[in-house]
Amino acid sequence: MQQGPPQPEHLAAAHYLKEHPDAAPQGANDFGCKPTAEHPRPVVLAHGTDSSAYSDWSGIGALLSQAGICVFAPNYGGRPGKDTYGTEDVWESSAQIGAFVDQVLAATGATQVDLVGFSQGASVTRYWINKLGGAPKVGQWIGLASPSYGGVMYGLVPIADAVPGIYKLVEMGSSLAAVQQAAGAPFIRDLNAGGDTVPGVKYTTIGSRVDEMIQPNTNIALRGEGATNIVLQDLCSEDLTGHFHLVYDPFVQRLVVNLLDPGHPVTAACVPVALGTGISDVVLAAHS
Repeated sequence: MQQGPPQPEHLAAAHYLKEHPDAAPQGANDFGCKPTAEHPRPVVLAHGTDSSAYSDWSGIGALLSQAGICVFAPNYGGRPGKDTYGTEDVWESSAQIGAFVDQVLAATGATQVDLVGFSQGASVTRYWINKLGGAPKVGQWIGLASPSYGGVMYGLVPIADAVPGIYKLVEMGSSLAAVQQAAGAPFIRDLNAGGDTVPGVKYTTIGSRVDEMIQPNTNIALRGEGATNIVLQDLCSEDLTGHFHLVYDPFVQRLVVNLLDPGHPVTAACVPVALGTGISDVVLAAHS
């Protein structure tokens, strides 16, 4: 991967990817990076469904690198010959995340990483932590727009539950991974079986009350012991960013950096953001 410049939203990232399909976020995936005493844990960023490392993390990745943190962002869950990722079996993607973390630890000499996942990325990273033995290798986990208990996806999930064959049609029109994240799906049940969290890891979710994919929005929150659940509008009521734009919302970006660089907190500026911001960018990016 070659590093690309920071972008303000998904559409700009998509345009850059057309000319630079292997782009990584600025400062990311430098396997020669050595953690410092101030930032001993590298950060691994996991993108969402039908996306890529650069598409989702060109903004936050650059900010973390500028803060002096070793940053890594894999493309996972891709189908051979395709240029987007996070579309294939989520159990397999969870194992891929673990293998990548092991590469990061071996290269950097660190004993632990911090994990940040957006949408599906939150679920596959948490599955690796909770179910595949990753917990000792993780200091903290942050889930942005995390489908912790799955999403009803614009109300389609209750319909699909009632009509045989709908899920297969949805899978054909989207991806296997999208279907596997529906509320009540086997993966979601497996993910939370026995408790949402495991001891030793600090868990934080950051979600929106107006998330377009996860309803009720309380499905974002973790119910396990030791979890912190942040609702964007509780901190900035005028910011109506939903699911898709969350990784590019400046207020949320600052929250993430502050969590990962607590020694240098910067107050996030609360400014109005219109409802639906970023939806058209994602749609256009998918067809650009």
